[in-house]
Amino acid sequence: MLESVKGKTNYFHINLFFLFKRTIDIVVSTILLIMLFPLFLFICIKIAKKEGRPIFKKELQVGKNNKPFIMWSFRTMTLGSRVIRQLPPYPFPKSWEKGVPDYFKISRDHTVTLTDTGVWLSKYRLDKIPRLINVIRGDMSLVGPSPERPEIANYYNRQQEKRLKVRPGLTGYAQIKGATNEKHGQKIAYDLYYIENCTFKLDWKILAKAVKNVFKKK
Repeated sequence: MLESVKGKTNYFHINLFFLFKRTIDIVVSTILLIMLFPLFLFICIKIAKKEGRPIFKKELQVGKNNKPFIMWSFRTMTLGSRVIRQLPPYPFPKSWEKGVPDYFKISRDHTVTLTDTGVWLSKYRLDKIPRLINVIRGDMSLVGPSPERPEIANYYNRQQEKRLKVRPGLTGYAQIKGATNEKHGQKIAYDLYYIENCTFKLDWKILAKAVKNVFKKK
């Protein structure tokens, strides 16, 4: 009986935490979007005039409860260049039947050509400003696991699926640990640690570290 009461209390506290977290996401993202609107407009005009259309890059990702959504960002690459990703081969090997292997790593083509505008947008992470709209819409959160590509998430095992219990974030614990480009198992471990230990204090530390990392690039 006591365990049942404790379980209900913890469930209530968790729901209350994410309710407040969602409220903070909406309020902070709206304020930031209003404050950054002149910069948002300037970047749109600069890309349109210097590099031409499209202005935005749209990527299909999966978020909370494996729900697909379109993630927005400013285009930083030339139209002729593309990102080469080491996606799972098809048909998938037997090693994928039990989930995405821990050793799996997405590799990028280092010959990708950034536009002139894209160079400084990427340097200061300004290409992510449109994702504030994703946060307001409820697709993402300010802090959370990185979004996942559906073709990878489709092969998650039950343990890996736990990272899809919360909204993906603009930044997160794995991101500040530098694990987004590391082996998949390390990223999952960091994300699950965050989900199991998420507090407003931890969120604040992650945001502060993310901002600090941006200014370090100056």
